[in-house]
Amino acid sequence: QVQLVESGGGLVEAGGSLRLSCVASGRDFNTDAMGWFRQPPGREFEFVATDTWSERFYTDAVDGRFKISRPNGENRVYLEMTNLKPEDTAVYHCAAGLHSPDYYIPNNYNYWGQGTEVTVSS
Repeated sequence: QVQLVESGGGLVEAGGSLRLSCVASGRDFNTDAMGWFRQPPGREFEFVATDTWSERFYTDAVDGRFKISRPNGENRVYLEMTNLKPEDTAVYHCAAGLHSPDYYIPNNYNYWGQGTEVTVSS
């Protein structure tokens, strides 16, 4: 059974930083994309970033502030978030098992974590 478990969320002031982690088990994702989506309060899932090993993609809203990374040979993905803004407040979910070139569409990922909550105060 595949599991994705996120950690690292919390409450932070605007301008602060957080590092989210996602650990996968039950399957080897060393050749697959892993990424992050978020769901702000009362809103739909939003694409944040994904790492396909050959490329990294970011949504415009976080480009230059967030960095996705994956250690070689490990079933992990990190999201380093800096200069956080109140509009970054959301539950952040790890996703894996991309089965389409459209990496920004949630339904194109097979596996999801339960999420970790990030709250940015102004």
